[in-house]
This record gives sequence, structure tokens and C-alpha cells, in this order.
Amino acid sequence: MSKESTVPRPAKKSEYVLKYATKQSEKGWRDLVATIRNSMSETWDFLTRTPLMRTPTNYPLEGPLGVITRSGRTFQRWQHKPTLKGTARVWFYVDGNTVYLEQIHTAHPNETK
Repeated sequence: MSKESTVPRPAKKSEYVLKYATKQSEKGWRDLVATIRNSMSETWDFLTRTPLMRTPTNYPLEGPLGVITRSGRTFQRWQHKPTLKGTARVWFYVDGNTVYLEQIHTAHPNETK
């Protein structure tokens, strides 16, 4: 092991695990980290601790966009805004203690305009 190895952050037992649900979400996350790193660090903290808390920047989507079906199961789709005034959006759903990042929009998604 290298003396320069990164130490992974240990998760608390009460925290949620973040996983990519799509290849698009993985690329979108990397793109946002490259442009708004501090906000994405705060997004990671929020989503691993309180992803189902309703706030002005975190809430369930409504109508047809508010539901997602994966492997025959239906979940409520949420939206998180990494910055209050920015246009980036993180769409996710929660299954147990796992937050699945489903779509990452680097700009305001047309579906919600």
C-alpha cells in the first residue's frame, strides 16, 4: 500500500449509501464535481444523511416525473438542487438505505421547465 493512498470516509450506520443507477448519472456526477465541487460535496453529505427531507432544494417530483419503476418496483423520484440559484439537478430514488442517483442534469432539465 502506498503512503499516498486516499483514506475512504467511513459511513455511519445511520447513513445512506449512494449508488449510480445509470451510466448517465455517473458521468453527470463527475461533470458537476468538476464544476461545482464544494456544492457536490455538500450534496453528497445531504443525500447520505437526509435524502428524504423536504427542503427548498430537495423534494419529490410531481406528476408522471414523480414515479420511477425499476425491476418491476415503483419508487418516488426526488430532485435535489446542488445550489439554490444554479440550474443543475440530481434526480434520485431511495430503496431501503440506498440512494440511487438516477439522472444528473448539469443544466435545468426540459421536463421540469
